[in-house]
Amino acid sequence: MTGLRSELDGYLRMRQGLGYKYQHQARRLADFVSFMEARQATTITTKLAMAWATLPPDRHASWALRLTDVRGFARHLVNIDPLTETPPAGVLPGLKRAKPYIYSDAEIDRLLEAALALPPADGLRRWTYHHLFGLIAVTGMRLSEAIKLQHDDVDLEEGVLTVRQTKFGKSRLVPLHPTTHAALLSYAERRDAHLGSRCGPHFFVAERGGRLLHQYVHRVFWRLSREIGLRRPGDHSGPRVHDLRHRFAVRTLLSWYREGTDVERQLPALSTYLGHACVRDTYWYLSACPELMQAAAQRLDQRWTVEP
Repeated sequence: MTGLRSELDGYLRMRQGLGYKYQHQARRLADFVSFMEARQATTITTKLAMAWATLPPDRHASWALRLTDVRGFARHLVNIDPLTETPPAGVLPGLKRAKPYIYSDAEIDRLLEAALALPPADGLRRWTYHHLFGLIAVTGMRLSEAIKLQHDDVDLEEGVLTVRQTKFGKSRLVPLHPTTHAALLSYAERRDAHLGSRCGPHFFVAERGGRLLHQYVHRVFWRLSREIGLRRPGDHSGPRVHDLRHRFAVRTLLSWYREGTDVERQLPALSTYLGHACVRDTYWYLSACPELMQAAAQRLDQRWTVEP
């Protein structure tokens, strides 16, 4: 094992010990160390970091992310090897966050209706996707969180979900609206009647009782999106499953503004409900949605209006 690879192991243990999953970063940094070893380089330089980060040359979107990984590793190494160079920030174009698509109520209804038409007519599949997409739309959960839910995470007596070890290693409770509670109870009864003892540990399951996989969920979503006109045949971009989460956040904020709620005070609660690492992640929605920006501006105008 080379010195760099040994130091990488220690760096990854430290990051993961602090609560970061660091899985994708670990894979990328292992590739970077292999790149360094192939060149018999033992010290990180900005030139080498840039050369690796800009590979492959046709994937500009990932360059800044790759360089960010090396920058963190280099900052760790500089305490061990003073000759280590830390690549500067801002030298590569950053990854632009996708603009959220805000579904209308009618589009959500059409999506859920289309899910109920999935084959087979006497199977569980159509009910699984109907309730899965519906749950994400009304709770703002991440897809990964929803498909990882297990039986014990869904309290069908109290109407509360336990979302465990999420994106930032945190767990949280998600209380359900009575209508959502009733829908999940109905799905659980159908699932158990359909599968019996073949039902696995996950709450949402595939036709034969196994866990749902991300790639298959996305394929079903793309199919339904085309059927209801959200995407055209052959489109490689368009509304996403994750935009159901965006819709929930935006609609919640808009309703608060319209009701005159103190949004500043309520934002931490929404941030916790969504499982954001910090409130600034929730603030992003204010700039991502023009309607929200307008509502915020109107609220600000009202604060600064001086009564005659």
